[in-house]
Amino acid sequence: MTDRQILVVDDEEHLRELVQACLEDLGGWETVGARSGEECLQMLQIEQPSAILLDVSMPGMDGFAVCEILQSDPITRSIPVILLTAKVLPSDRAKFARMAVAGVIAKPIEPITLKEEVAEILGWVE
Repeated sequence: MTDRQILVVDDEEHLRELVQACLEDLGGWETVGARSGEECLQMLQIEQPSAILLDVSMPGMDGFAVCEILQSDPITRSIPVILLTAKVLPSDRAKFARMAVAGVIAKPIEPITLKEEVAEILGWVE
């Protein structure tokens, strides 16, 4: 196993579990899951993940709001964030480009290539 841990934040339980299984089984990385932006922020008070995979569209606090909070905190600012989103409109792409995120992965995810996409975005290619 590796010392790399990824926090997967998605309100859709089946998708969150699929992403975690792919990253654990194919990447050999440890994962933890959060069901909401609020839960993500609570977990970051005790967990220090190597990266965060963050769904953009969630009820309550969405991924954009979570990113703003992460960037405003000196402790969480350095954690790379990869957005998971079904939104790929030109206006959304422009917004993503202005955000301090490591990358964007479009939904629906491709389970077989997810590990490679994450590794490439984070520079974890061996």
